[in-house]
Amino acid sequence: MRCLLIYDIPNDRARQKIADACLDYGLQRIQYSAFSGNLSRTHQRELMTEVKRRLGKNAGNIQLFTFPDDIWNARRVIDQGESHE
Repeated sequence: MRCLLIYDIPNDRARQKIADACLDYGLQRIQYSAFSGNLSRTHQRELMTEVKRRLGKNAGNIQLFTFPDDIWNARRVIDQGESHE
């Protein structure tokens, strides 16, 4: 199932640990604090367990959203590189 994981973590080190966990699970960074990818329900649970472990006692808000393919494919995206004018 298509997933979107977003987070707001003030601590730089903790934030990097969470980003690394997302990458370890095959998610792609789509913004600085947002990752997306396909994860089974089992992998979703495992990732959230791992994220909670890596966050430890640090402050943070981490949210995982799941989307059926038809909803994900209906999203609108503008993705363009920086202008070099």
